[in-house]
Amino acid sequence: MENHEHHNHDEMDHSKMDHSKMKHKKEDHSKMNHKGGDHSGHNPGHGEHGHDHHKMMIADFRKRFWVTLVLTIPILFFSPMIQDFFGYEFLLPGNPYILFALSTIVYFYGGWPFLKGFWSEVKKGAPGMMTLISMAITVAYVYSSATVFGLEGVDFFWELATLIAIMLVGHWIEMKSVLGASKALQLLVSMMPAEAHKVKGDTIEDIPLEDLLKDDVILVKPGEKVPADGIIVDGSSYLNESMLTGESKPVKKDENDKVIGGSVNGNGSIKVKVEHTGKDSYLNKVITMVEEAQKTKSKMQNLSDRAAKWLTYIALGIGFGTLAVWLILGFPFVYALERMVTVMVIACPHALGLAIPLVVAISTAVSAQNGLLIRNRTAFEESRKISALLFDKTGTLTKGDFGVTRIESVSETYSSEEILRLSSALEQSSEHPIAVGIIKKVKEDNMTIPKPENFNAITGKGVEANVEGKQVKVVSPGFLRDEKITIPEDAYSDAAETVVFVLIDGKLAGYIALADEIRPESAEAIKVFKKNNIKVLMATGDNERTAKAVSDKLGLDGYYAEVLPHQKVEIVKELESKGEFVAMTGDGVNDAPALAKADVGIAVGSGTDVAAETADIILVNSNPQDIANLILFGKATYNKMIQNLIWATGYNVVAIPLAAGVLYSSGFVLGPAVGAVFMSLSTIIVAINAQLLKRKIGKK
Repeated sequence: MENHEHHNHDEMDHSKMDHSKMKHKKEDHSKMNHKGGDHSGHNPGHGEHGHDHHKMMIADFRKRFWVTLVLTIPILFFSPMIQDFFGYEFLLPGNPYILFALSTIVYFYGGWPFLKGFWSEVKKGAPGMMTLISMAITVAYVYSSATVFGLEGVDFFWELATLIAIMLVGHWIEMKSVLGASKALQLLVSMMPAEAHKVKGDTIEDIPLEDLLKDDVILVKPGEKVPADGIIVDGSSYLNESMLTGESKPVKKDENDKVIGGSVNGNGSIKVKVEHTGKDSYLNKVITMVEEAQKTKSKMQNLSDRAAKWLTYIALGIGFGTLAVWLILGFPFVYALERMVTVMVIACPHALGLAIPLVVAISTAVSAQNGLLIRNRTAFEESRKISALLFDKTGTLTKGDFGVTRIESVSETYSSEEILRLSSALEQSSEHPIAVGIIKKVKEDNMTIPKPENFNAITGKGVEANVEGKQVKVVSPGFLRDEKITIPEDAYSDAAETVVFVLIDGKLAGYIALADEIRPESAEAIKVFKKNNIKVLMATGDNERTAKAVSDKLGLDGYYAEVLPHQKVEIVKELESKGEFVAMTGDGVNDAPALAKADVGIAVGSGTDVAAETADIILVNSNPQDIANLILFGKATYNKMIQNLIWATGYNVVAIPLAAGVLYSSGFVLGPAVGAVFMSLSTIIVAINAQLLKRKIGKK
């Protein structure tokens, strides 16, 4: 545990902060969500409220869409332009006023999110999609209303309604595909138990965590979470700190050893003198690091927003330019106005509104079916740029639990099965990770565990007992050296193994080797990364020997051993400063800050919820090969988006000048109705192209 000794960075002296304050703290993480900028004016909130808020917004869009859709049907039916187009006539008395009334509801109710978004974009001085949509619907609404009340010209009410309906469905799809708010910090806080058992003389009192003070003595029962950082004053146990420090083995803790709040106690009861509570605790430092890293995430705005911004400028410019030119040419104001309105309405691209959300929705769904959960779209779109992959070893490249790798007999009397069977008698009551590994192997092989007699622990060296009339010892290499027993040369084959020796009646009978096994899929995945020119590196809390062995075995480009959580962030920063586009893969709380800092954070599903909530992408099956698939699918998705943007904007490039009347002299002016048909066509093409993405992941 010595390499975890410097957890309490005393210099970070924060005022004590109790849990009630933590709860408020959760509210102000609103800035740390998605990498992608504010999604066109509907940036979801955070924490529990954020999650509900996000759901409410999705429900709101859905409701507005259905209401708009229901009203759009009569609007289409009663529109003179549509009637002309389909060659039927059905006019009620007051027809224009009916259209006006229905469209007013659609404009104010259906168009409200866009009008609101337009204001926030204007306030920021960054016109985008919302400005473009608002401009088109407002121009269409105002102009059409004017035609009802006496202005010469044709109304665009049906255009207005279909535009709002399509934009609502686009945004609804987009929001559904962006998973809710980041719950990382809530989860980190929830790793702490709600109360502590405070020792008062001979009595034990359960007190709320926030009432815990420095120097209080608390009792931690077997299997419980440690409520605060402190020092053991009585008892000893194995503590599982893997979620906090990434150390794969539970760590043996005796009196005067430090314990970390949030770690899980093994089978022993311990009394702990509290050193840090609240704000000063190790867990809180991790929380702070996650927060910092998330605040500094990239702000790459969606491409469609950038395209919308330029289209806004272009449409405004061409719109007013069109009006001016027709007036200068001496055409009546009404005609010039109609040209201008046609340009503005056509400029608002239905297709652009759907181009990205559709691809996102489909790629998110297809990925989920293939074991990839995407929380942050920008990161997923950017996964094609990854040039360096940093793996956390435990539980990612390896399985994260100790397994028996070899059992060797060195005596003629006892077979390797017999050695395993006899040694299991001594290990059944121990919670030591090696013992747990041995017992697991015995159970897998369906052996019955014999009963031990006169059990005795040889301090720091192993255990001994009488089993079936034989004296059996399971000991460390140190015991053999003390007893001057020669260690067989082939005992150590792989530096990543831990070896225990079995003595029967004072003679060495054999040994058992255990290791945190490398996942069978790791080697395959690494080949794929190398083929794609991606450097593969590993960072682990484990010792140099183990790290080197795993690295050599998998042929990695490099490794970092005995790494502490805050150092993982440093490694990510260092790689980024060398110009690498870094993806970090991990599963523990200790990886959370690095996951947040990396360009793309990938959490492994078998790990903690916290890591998953800080990450951009979650691998459900913990299989490193899925990361290779992710990168290839990310490329395909990005290509589809680019194709769709080219289609959506390309349509505008052609349609806007025609609507403005550049070919007027040759007798061709793009009328509003034909413009609208073109618009629908480009939308359909974009939708079909997005669907083709489903075939991509099958070919991976």
